[in-house]
Amino acid sequence: MSAVLAPGAPVPGAAAPDAAAGALKVTQGRVLRSEFTKFRSLRSTLYTVLVAVVLVIGIGALFSAVNASQYHTFSPADRASFNPTGVSLAGVNFAVVAFGVLGVLVMSGEYSTGMIRSSLTAVPRRLPVLWAKLAVFAGSIFSISLVASFISFFLGQSLLSSHHLDVTLSAPGALRSVIGAALFVTVAGMIGVALGALFRNTAAGIATFAAVFFVIPPLSQLLPASIGTHLTPYLPSSAGEALWGGARDVSGALSPWTGFALFCGYAVVLIAAAAWRLRRADA
Repeated sequence: MSAVLAPGAPVPGAAAPDAAAGALKVTQGRVLRSEFTKFRSLRSTLYTVLVAVVLVIGIGALFSAVNASQYHTFSPADRASFNPTGVSLAGVNFAVVAFGVLGVLVMSGEYSTGMIRSSLTAVPRRLPVLWAKLAVFAGSIFSISLVASFISFFLGQSLLSSHHLDVTLSAPGALRSVIGAALFVTVAGMIGVALGALFRNTAAGIATFAAVFFVIPPLSQLLPASIGTHLTPYLPSSAGEALWGGARDVSGALSPWTGFALFCGYAVVLIAAAAWRLRRADA
């Protein structure tokens, strides 16, 4: 015998409408998990991170070994300015390229393949996608680069110890520099993410990133000293490097945390511009 349901009565065994809606609701946490799945499943992510780690550790070890073997040829001025921590972390200057390129690809890669349409269809509010990408990228890159930075420091100091040039983490500024190197490449990579979202083109994003970090700083040295001396410390690369010692040769370099605050300010401005374009312009 069949039972007749009254209009509007729930079907036995069927999920309640509110429960079904809640199960399908788009939340920041779910977007975050989705972006983490995409980030770790791409081969380009694995290869780029491996290259960056090898650069941080390998070049740091190379510079430490060379400086240790050639220290006896250094002039008194070079010996006075010798920074064992900075030497062991020299690979950071090269690894920032890999992290910056990866940051650009995180956003521009979806535009080049058209996958961004699916992402924004699933998340109509759009901005949660950008926040999730930035959070996944920053968390992953900082964790990896921090481990690589510590390995590079200890390996470099062991190579420098043969000539009694090594320092420990308790030395003034050493721990700050090791952690600062990881913070530097993380924020630099987030700038890459912002450029990828802003330009929506891989070539344009990478070219702009390279210009900001590797073209403009040397060109600023060609300016008259009265201008270059005041301008160079405020460039993004010099401001960020002040935290870990990479800007030690820049005249008038900012204090570590002041420089890093300015560097983060550049990142915030670019991220805000990327968010504005993502919200306003069609994919």
